[in-house]
Amino acid sequence: MEKFVAIIMAVFAVPLLVGGAYLLSLGGSPYYLFAGIAMLTTAFLLFKKHWSAYGVYAIFIVVTLVWALWESGFYWWALATRLGFPLIFGVLMLLPWVFKKMHGVPTQVATDANSPRTSNTVKKNPLYYWGLLASVVVGALLSFGSLANNATDKLGELDLTASDKDDTSANLGDPLSNGQQTPEGEWSAYGGTDYGQRYSPLTQINTENVKDLEVAWQIQTGDVKGPNDVGETTYEATPLKIGNALYLCTPHNWALALDADSGETLWKFDPKVGENLQRQHQSCRGVSYYAGIGSTTPAVTTQASDDSTSNVAVANKATTTSNVVAQKVAGNTFENASKQCDAKIFIPTSDAKLYALDPNTGQRCQNFGEDGALDLMHNMPFTQAGYYYSTSPPIVVGNTIVVAGAVNDNYDVNSPSGVIRAYDVNTGELLWNWDSGDPDNTAPFDVNDPTQTYKTSSPNSWSTASADEKLGLVYFPMGNRVPDQLGSYRNAAEEKYATSVVALDIKTGEARWVQQFVHHDLWDMDTPAQPSLIDLKTDSGVQPALVVPTKQGDVYVLNRETGEPIVPIKERDAPQGYLVAGEHAAPTQPYSGLSFEPEKLTEKDMWGASLIDQMMCRIEFNQLNYDGRYTPPSTNGTLVYPGNFGTFNWGSLAVDPENGVMFGMPTYLAFTSKLIPKDTLGDVETNKGEQGVNANAGADYAVEMGPFLSPLGVPCQQPPWGTVAAADLATGEIAYQRKNGTVQDLSPIPLKFELGVPGIGGPIITKGGVAFLSAATENNFRAYDLKNGDVLWNARIPAGGQATPMTYLNSKGEQMVVLVAGGHGSVGTKIGDYVVAYKLGGQAK
Repeated sequence: MEKFVAIIMAVFAVPLLVGGAYLLSLGGSPYYLFAGIAMLTTAFLLFKKHWSAYGVYAIFIVVTLVWALWESGFYWWALATRLGFPLIFGVLMLLPWVFKKMHGVPTQVATDANSPRTSNTVKKNPLYYWGLLASVVVGALLSFGSLANNATDKLGELDLTASDKDDTSANLGDPLSNGQQTPEGEWSAYGGTDYGQRYSPLTQINTENVKDLEVAWQIQTGDVKGPNDVGETTYEATPLKIGNALYLCTPHNWALALDADSGETLWKFDPKVGENLQRQHQSCRGVSYYAGIGSTTPAVTTQASDDSTSNVAVANKATTTSNVVAQKVAGNTFENASKQCDAKIFIPTSDAKLYALDPNTGQRCQNFGEDGALDLMHNMPFTQAGYYYSTSPPIVVGNTIVVAGAVNDNYDVNSPSGVIRAYDVNTGELLWNWDSGDPDNTAPFDVNDPTQTYKTSSPNSWSTASADEKLGLVYFPMGNRVPDQLGSYRNAAEEKYATSVVALDIKTGEARWVQQFVHHDLWDMDTPAQPSLIDLKTDSGVQPALVVPTKQGDVYVLNRETGEPIVPIKERDAPQGYLVAGEHAAPTQPYSGLSFEPEKLTEKDMWGASLIDQMMCRIEFNQLNYDGRYTPPSTNGTLVYPGNFGTFNWGSLAVDPENGVMFGMPTYLAFTSKLIPKDTLGDVETNKGEQGVNANAGADYAVEMGPFLSPLGVPCQQPPWGTVAAADLATGEIAYQRKNGTVQDLSPIPLKFELGVPGIGGPIITKGGVAFLSAATENNFRAYDLKNGDVLWNARIPAGGQATPMTYLNSKGEQMVVLVAGGHGSVGTKIGDYVVAYKLGGQAK
């Protein structure tokens, strides 16, 4: 047994010895070289059965313990991974099958009082044994004792008293196109309303009873990832609730109407988009709704049932619905005849079409475009299939629908334009076009004139827009120009509008103001999230505010009329080194007074399941170029932190318009990027998605990007990697930030260790004081107390929940919460095709 332990220890010691020497040569920690020497020496002495092995190893554990506490403090997940393997080997050495084989001094032991026998001899355990035992016990006690220390979370509470005051009012969004307000029991746009607040005024489900939520119904759409689909085939949809139905889309751009009470499919529209491996994404975040102009009938009041919800109509003024009635229609309505429509459901597709559908029947609207469809490739300078499409729903403002789209990152210098276009919602006529590469020319192009083309590869807006019809503005989060990591191709206008929020005039498309969040973006730091609009009480009075989070972790709070900051914005120096020829970096970069930006990484922050993969992460960390946030990309390889995944992404924030607070999910994953000269690219496979090597056809450099992971596939920086957080938007004060989620769906053994896991998706808030969020890389759906972030309800779901939930009232006046659970191809969560609805236990069937 002792030789087996010695051999295994030597197997671990050799890579520590070699890797530790190399790490030291890079200027890294000397500990790993010391660990390799100590473990190899111990293994040799153990193999020779010398008690001195115990003395050497006891010293090794003591040094390891001091080093671990110095580097990581009293934090369990940092201590456990530093001390784990050394303590395991120490325990093995303390086993009787090992220590009894060590050389010692024979001692006579009496078998009875009068007859000592030399045949019964044992080996006296020297001080070395007790020293090792003591070091192992102390190390274990300190490690497990650190479990009681919350070393990472910031605990606190939001002030949510504003909604209790009689004089409190909140603007929950502009009216629908027919002049009616969105009924309180409905969800009329991707973010609830065009204000993008992700807020519901419903109170039936609250902090006291949310624990009683149960599944009311669950369905499967039938749209699943196929063998020839791109890697990022994912469910990201948030349903709308209009009248009697939920309207949602699937990854292959099916539009579905589901009965809001039962989940039964009422109609299905499948535009047959097919498969195309040149698409970077096969996903759909939602559909859009136009209420029409023909109806002036007041919304229908629904009667509450006679069961435990009989008082709902009194408790909520939310027992109203729109007068849209989706019908049961068999088959694929894409194949049915088109019809004249007043109200419309719009769905963008991954083959660059925009369809208008009758919400009652799912038939195409013949009066819109060409028999219900617009081809969004019109006037594009380049038309490669799969290079341009909309993954996010367009925004409907009055009688105008405004459409943006995604352009593939880093595939080709000569790509389609990122133009934003407005069309007549009834006819499909082009009203204006705003191209960030030529922003002053907003007069509509002739869609039939191929000589009129938009600007090549101009910055696009792939996320969701918001609108304030009273101000006459629509707000777009802007991305970057292709190629993302090479700035020499950009003109002055593209430099101005990239990675920003721009406010466009709804009638003319002209830019009223722009606020940029990264100057000369070389990191793919697109503004990823829908802005949230809120009337915010400040020391200067009530201001019309816009709140938008960024990948870097900043949350910008702006006056949405002027673009001026409400929470201060400042500039600070940015790194300037490692630039390739012909490139430059902005000398300063902006940051917000409200920020969830992480601290700069150091070697001490490197992490792993064992000393070996920790060491390998440290080696790579010291090999990469990294001077902090905004270190320029390089041919050597650059560490990008916060990474391209984003501290925040398209899931955005949820805001409470009555209390002026936000709730979100800051995520922390470092990425790496590397510029590869084309003449050294060789036969590397390219263009398999956003991650990996992308060719940048026409450029001098390809680019390789991906998360900064250990050889075991876990993040190289120590957890938490995912959190939930809340802040006061008027003051910029963060109330709390807490780790979120366990690794039960990430590790081979489903252990519910709460490390705080990354995620993508978004939250909602209700007036009942509850925030709902799935999104994490764990198949769970949670409800949180908005006030302090406590988890009030936690349910397993059948697949990854990388979508934003929503809530509504069914026909009985019962509040429902719905989540689409279909997984995410890039994140690696469980794939499925589920839509799950919950309601309070006394109501659930």
